[in-house]
Amino acid sequence: MKITEIHTKCKKQIISGISSEYDFIFFMFRTPVTYRNSGEKIHFTSNSAGVFSRGNIPDFLPEKKHSLIFDYVGFQTSSIDKQYMLSMNIPLNTLVPVYDDSVIKNTINSMRNQFSYSGIYRNEFMELSVKILLVSLCEIVVRESQPDILHYDRLKTLRREIIENPTKPWNIKDICYQLNISRTYFHRLYKQAFGVTCMHDVIEKRLQYACELLKNTDLSISEIAEKCGYETDSYFMRQFRQFRNCTPSEYRKKSRY
Repeated sequence: MKITEIHTKCKKQIISGISSEYDFIFFMFRTPVTYRNSGEKIHFTSNSAGVFSRGNIPDFLPEKKHSLIFDYVGFQTSSIDKQYMLSMNIPLNTLVPVYDDSVIKNTINSMRNQFSYSGIYRNEFMELSVKILLVSLCEIVVRESQPDILHYDRLKTLRREIIENPTKPWNIKDICYQLNISRTYFHRLYKQAFGVTCMHDVIEKRLQYACELLKNTDLSISEIAEKCGYETDSYFMRQFRQFRNCTPSEYRKKSRY
């Protein structure tokens, strides 16, 4: 593997239309990022990484109009290198969340420091470093596909309770206390296990119940809000519009045509 370019802590409003001599680019995003994959808009929070092949680098956009902050390593490969990547099942042209980014960041920083060094083992160092990045990425993917069984079973039980009782006053602090884990760790595990946040599940199930009541009963909006676990009508209507793109009254009218 021949390293052609390394940059750390780059800051841009958008990464668009990259055309280079690299065969592949390894990206490590330090800030939230959005891009399109097969037409679908994908969002990632801080710390995500991925390997993109030439001709398959999408437009990367920041969240909320902030700048992107990222590292990247451009490299060329031989036929042997490509066989190695194929044998490792390196995930290509997609990002994955990196919950512990210390290995990747430290490796890229070391590569940056050694990039201009002309020692006799420079090429070996750089090639091994790229392999560390690739192996780290594979390890993340494998770890995500095999969730912690102990926590996964407890999270499945929790999610089933949310689905069955969405109107219960769910509180993240209380949930974390019962599970004896921190809020940060809980959010990470829940998103890793189910692809959405815990509160997204709560909101979605409450609104599904609200839709049933709007279609099948004559209860007022206030009564439905209360039955669905909302403390105020305004909060219920705000979330309903946000997730259903219409007001509860508009939904009721459309559903009865």
